[in-house]
Amino acid sequence: MAIRKIRLNGDEVLRKKCKPVKEITNRTLKLIKDMGETMYEADGVGLAAPQVGILQRIFVIDVYDDNGLRVFINPEILEVSGSQKGPEGCLSVPNEEAEIERPNYVKVKALNEKGEEFVLEATELLARAILHENDHLDGKLYIDYIK
Repeated sequence: MAIRKIRLNGDEVLRKKCKPVKEITNRTLKLIKDMGETMYEADGVGLAAPQVGILQRIFVIDVYDDNGLRVFINPEILEVSGSQKGPEGCLSVPNEEAEIERPNYVKVKALNEKGEEFVLEATELLARAILHENDHLDGKLYIDYIK
């Protein structure tokens, strides 16, 4: 396991669309472990694979709600509703924060690190984190939403 270098705004990898994970290999599992460690080391709530230079549809989140590290592989947003406005930051845009409006509810389908499909319904901070990290997989950053 290792702490990986977080790519910063301006790095072209952050603006690319990620490819789906075809197979969960030992290499995938190592990447997920490294991403978790990197996120915790940087005091973050989430981290997407492109933020460590890997163009795969994977992100990890921990909103410190006693569920620990959540892993999302090939996530698919099924539904969003409502609205919330709040401060948002990003490990790839250090020392900056902005008020961003996002849906307050999200329903997402993904695979966990064991390759098991799950559907998760989330609100508030967890919803915001899922939508934020999912945007990374499509080459979007939260700063794109600043009005």
